[in-house]
Amino acid sequence: MKKIFMFLAVMGVMAFSAQNAVAQDEQAAEPTATEAAAPAAETLDGPEEVPMHQALKTKFIEGGAGFMALVIACLILGLALCIERILYLGFSKTNTKKLLAKIEDALKNGGVAAATDVCRNTRGPVASIFTQALIRLGDGQSLEEVEKSVVSYGGVEASKMEQNLSWISLFIAIAPSLGFLGTVIGMIQAFDAIMVAGDMSPAVVAGGMKVALITTVGGLIVAVILQIFFNYILSQVESLTIDMEDASISLMDILVKYQK
Repeated sequence: MKKIFMFLAVMGVMAFSAQNAVAQDEQAAEPTATEAAAPAAETLDGPEEVPMHQALKTKFIEGGAGFMALVIACLILGLALCIERILYLGFSKTNTKKLLAKIEDALKNGGVAAATDVCRNTRGPVASIFTQALIRLGDGQSLEEVEKSVVSYGGVEASKMEQNLSWISLFIAIAPSLGFLGTVIGMIQAFDAIMVAGDMSPAVVAGGMKVALITTVGGLIVAVILQIFFNYILSQVESLTIDMEDASISLMDILVKYQK
């Protein structure tokens, strides 16, 4: 699954970069006749609205293909990991009340073996923890040992739910850093242009400053988007962890009642 996400992300970056390069070449090769007629049309009909995707392509090119491609790569890879975590957590949700009721009925009617089969046929980390607990109970272990196994496997399942979160936080940190790096390079370009021209006019400084601001904005936007998804994933992990702990306590109460 992860390899597929990585492959799609790389292909998306390559396709997007190639499309921008072609668009830039076509814009450079267009005749200037339409540009000469544009002011007259604007005076009659007003300024023409630019589509959103075309404006984004223009800003991407103006910000520098190198740094902007890296920022977009952080966005694509980060979103791929976020989607993978959201799907995983979505499939991990279990109706614990219904599962506990089934386990209690199975213990009354068929014993530990029947309850173990119920947990094995249910997906999610809660069912996995219950399965390990019932297997140990069926092997003749005490309730104290069963409780220790519940705690241990609970930690394992919680770690599985938190996988790839460190990579998402890495992309959240890298994206604005790349934007700030582009800002520094844009400032250097502006000072180089001032040195070559020997004049500090606004026209000379504007080019480098524009590159600097666009890369900064791009990096911050990517960081904000990924941060929203990251916080949502954390809230889902916390909710599942609380549900898992509460269900484990209820399971131990059922097992104690069964032993008596």
